[in-house]
Amino acid sequence: MIQLDQVEFWLYRLGGVAAFLVLLIALLGFRRAVRRPTGYQSGPAARWLRFPLLALATLIFLLLGFLLWKPLPFELSPQFRLALDLAGAVIFFPALALYLWGLVTLGDMFTASSGFGVRLPQGQRLVISGPYRYVRHPMYLAVILVGISGLLLYRTWAMLFFAVMMFGLVVRARREERALAELFGEEWLAYTRQVPAWLPDLLRKGSFYV
Repeated sequence: MIQLDQVEFWLYRLGGVAAFLVLLIALLGFRRAVRRPTGYQSGPAARWLRFPLLALATLIFLLLGFLLWKPLPFELSPQFRLALDLAGAVIFFPALALYLWGLVTLGDMFTASSGFGVRLPQGQRLVISGPYRYVRHPMYLAVILVGISGLLLYRTWAMLFFAVMMFGLVVRARREERALAELFGEEWLAYTRQVPAWLPDLLRKGSFYV
């Protein structure tokens, strides 16, 4: 009979490897993005959106996660632990896949941004295919879901910190939306009228941008 500890052992390690690979792919994407000529920027983006600084911020974030990787102070029954593990895994891995889907769909339009500002490359196009047909911020949604599901799965202080911090992406998304509205005007407004920001409206007719 499979023991709960064995299930958690493999779920934890598979989740860790998957998250690390997605993070590595994202960093490579950031490296390519910051090398492209800038077409539009708002805020002090040019100062902060440099690959060495992004890499350093990632290392600091990982170090903080390592220091906070301690279990939360509560005991759970085996049945509840298993329920949380399965619920976390069901969301965690599809969320990572959603992030990669968004990254691949953006292609050369993938760009680095931060709370300090937004920078868009020359020749920026409005991407409305792939997951962007359903929500305007699928990659940010994916990261938020990874934070929530990672908390369910791992139940550590590090994941609690990550889950809370990732809701700051809502603020970043608003900054990016202002930049896109300024750049694309009516085309962007038409897109926002058809596609919701965060949760797909599967029941509303015409909710997808085509």
